[in-house]
Amino acid sequence: MTKQKRPGKLGSSFLGILGTLGPQFLPFADVSTKALPMGRLLRLSLFQVSVGMAMVLLNGTLNRVMIVEMGVPSWLVALMVSLPLVFAPFRALIGFKSDNRRSALGWRRVPYIWGGTMLQFGGFAIMPFALLILTGDSHGPTWIGHVGAALAFLLVGAGLHTTQTAGLALATDLAPEDKRPRVVAFLYVMLLVGMVGSSLVYGQWLTEFSPFRLIQMIQGAALVTMILNSVALWKQEPRDPSRNARLEGKEPSFRESWQAFSQGGRSTRMLIAVGCGTAGFSMQDILLEPYGGQVLHLSVGATTLLTALMSAGSLVGFALAARLLSRGVDPYRLAGWGAVAGVVAFSAVVFSAPTESPVLFRIGTALIGFGGGLFSVGTLTAAMALGREGESGLALGAWGAVQATSSGVAIALGGAIRDVVGSLSAQGVLGAALSDVSAAYGVVYHIEIGLLFITLIAIGPLVRPAGEKGQSSLKFGLAEFPG
Repeated sequence: MTKQKRPGKLGSSFLGILGTLGPQFLPFADVSTKALPMGRLLRLSLFQVSVGMAMVLLNGTLNRVMIVEMGVPSWLVALMVSLPLVFAPFRALIGFKSDNRRSALGWRRVPYIWGGTMLQFGGFAIMPFALLILTGDSHGPTWIGHVGAALAFLLVGAGLHTTQTAGLALATDLAPEDKRPRVVAFLYVMLLVGMVGSSLVYGQWLTEFSPFRLIQMIQGAALVTMILNSVALWKQEPRDPSRNARLEGKEPSFRESWQAFSQGGRSTRMLIAVGCGTAGFSMQDILLEPYGGQVLHLSVGATTLLTALMSAGSLVGFALAARLLSRGVDPYRLAGWGAVAGVVAFSAVVFSAPTESPVLFRIGTALIGFGGGLFSVGTLTAAMALGREGESGLALGAWGAVQATSSGVAIALGGAIRDVVGSLSAQGVLGAALSDVSAAYGVVYHIEIGLLFITLIAIGPLVRPAGEKGQSSLKFGLAEFPG
């Protein structure tokens, strides 16, 4: 009898040890609550997976397929890919509208997430046929392909921004205040999962390219987006029809809400920091792999691994951000640490050229992902805190609008600056010292370092003094930067 009971005791002891160690060592193990259990949170996070799928398809897979396999001019591809950014500045308005939505069913966020999903589905549905007409391989006029492709990219972009803005606001509504930082970090991990997973699927599916497989892939993405977002929305937002009566005659205008949000200048300074920091991390997005190939002579396989390195760095950044924020570290302080990591990262990338060190380059690449992860979670958590109770949509929309717009503009500028400086360098206009192929890339990386220093100056006055209640005693040293 004693021998038969012993394994049970050992098993229960082992499970007890796991239960004790889990929340301490596993990231996001303690993010769930009774009101928002892990299963429900995982289901809600599926909207981020669908957003990641759309981002990879628009900015990565279709970018290459349209230029290489379909022979579409690169300037036209760049124009089409940039069209979704047209809707990025409207994220603040979308968030405001979802805050003040009057619905007979008592929903605020659900109509916007569902509407965004339908926009994405519609864009994906017409996209492959528009692209095929665009190449000129059909009997119809090519201008129909131009109009159809532009409409498709616009619809997907509008849907993507609407879904993500309202989805993040819904997560803020559902999560207890003390768990919101970890919920934010978890949602960003799921965005990364969606991006990495979909890129692998897309790449595998299009190994043998054909127009039919392109149609299957894009329309498959439309169907998966509908399924994921439908599952994510199921029984998430509580219905409150009585809210319409409370809002009767009290709905503020967007201008009034924005003035209240930006009062005191704290939110304006935060958005400036978001814009400069996002631009600082994003300008290299399309340059990192060419830099490794042209400057350090890395193989195609070696440069492809850079995306995995950066993603791994981002994952570590997300997990660390969640842990530190749950311990009371000021989100502005955390964002500042991310910017400092970015300065170190780009310095390592710059010095990898004269030292001819691929190892230093890879370390810099991982640190870019790590610093970007800290910065994104820190600033988004700060934006959540700035939103008044029940009005998180405006704050999150403003953050998303600035972040998405800054990222798109920075990527375009990074490529343009690299081309212009490279041309001048090849002509000998910049002198012998800047005649190397690394000079054009170096200019972009130095601009990014400068932007990150501007970010630190903007964040400095927002960081609360060390030792203040609810904050970590760790020192950051930027709180006294001049405003």
